[in-house]
Amino acid sequence: MSGDHAAQTARLRAEVPVRVSTCLDVCDQANVIVVQPSAAGRAAGARPVWLGLVNDAYATEDILAWIRAGGPGIADRPDILDLYAFTPPRRAAR
Repeated sequence: MSGDHAAQTARLRAEVPVRVSTCLDVCDQANVIVVQPSAAGRAAGARPVWLGLVNDAYATEDILAWIRAGGPGIADRPDILDLYAFTPPRRAAR
């Protein structure tokens, strides 16, 4: 899936709700996936997690496994995903 946006989007959509944006103002981090916390995760104080440079199938599968486990605020983020996590610029985070 290396760099294949359509295949990555299809894989994610097969398991989780996906919203595609044309621009998040962080092009240097593409592919960017923002994992939103569930209602329970938000209640636990979780915030969206931004992951960048997600350009291979293994990373996509790691993200899906984390989401299946509960995602932000519910399940600890797997250490491997720390390699992809970044803080977006203020403008992009709005």
